[in-house]
Amino acid sequence: MALTGIKGVGRRCAKIFTDKAGVDPFATLGLLPDAEIEKLKKVVEEDATKILPVWMVNRRGDIETGADKHVMGMDLNMTLREDLDLMKKMRSYKGIRHERGLRVRGQRTRSTGRTGAIVGVSRKKEGAPAAAPAPAKE
Repeated sequence: MALTGIKGVGRRCAKIFTDKAGVDPFATLGLLPDAEIEKLKKVVEEDATKILPVWMVNRRGDIETGADKHVMGMDLNMTLREDLDLMKKMRSYKGIRHERGLRVRGQRTRSTGRTGAIVGVSRKKEGAPAAAPAPAKE
């Protein structure tokens, strides 16, 4: 479970990584000996496309290279940001929706997803006294 704290590593990936390293998947990470931690670290830092099956990697058919790869950690944030910027730059439908802060994946927007405190029409209060004119100087 401690490996799932890394962005891009889920439960299944963590199980495969621990099996590859030969570490008990149910052991507490803080109580493992240093040798086992180093083995686990090597497996996680290794190219994950060699370890994970093709259907499990999170970046299949990369836009730039066309290769399958698994991105983890801060690289995942950077690639997501680059993909969004590319969509905005090429003016695709999804890019425009991202720019405007609207729903991207086909959700309904007529009644949900409204932001801000006021929903509906604001009215003037009834019975409020009109502002009195300022007294003239003599």
